[in-house]
Amino acid sequence: MDEQLKKALAKDPDGLLTYEYMANHIADCADIMPELVSNMIAVDTNGQFSVSAARYLYAIDAKAYATEIDRLVAYAIEKDREHRYIADLLPALWGADYQEHAEELSAASDNFRRIYKRIHQVGI
Repeated sequence: MDEQLKKALAKDPDGLLTYEYMANHIADCADIMPELVSNMIAVDTNGQFSVSAARYLYAIDAKAYATEIDRLVAYAIEKDREHRYIADLLPALWGADYQEHAEELSAASDNFRRIYKRIHQVGI
């Protein structure tokens, strides 16, 4: 990431500028995506834009951005204490039928297990 972009995104008050940059430059920013995610994590105080970015990257290319998606989801779980945003990740990342497969998804993904437990307030 060049210094000019780094300075501009350092002024991002909540993650929206970083999310917009990702969305508007997705074809050109794959090589700096880890830095963009780090910036998002640094500025998004409640997980809102981290959830949006994770959903967006999943829709674009879940395999190519798997590491970044995982980082964003883990961060959002920590920051979204009121569970206003992380619930949207369940159907977006694990499918509309995620509840039918909750046990196997929990075994395969720590992030799924953590979100499911918070949203549904049950142990798996």
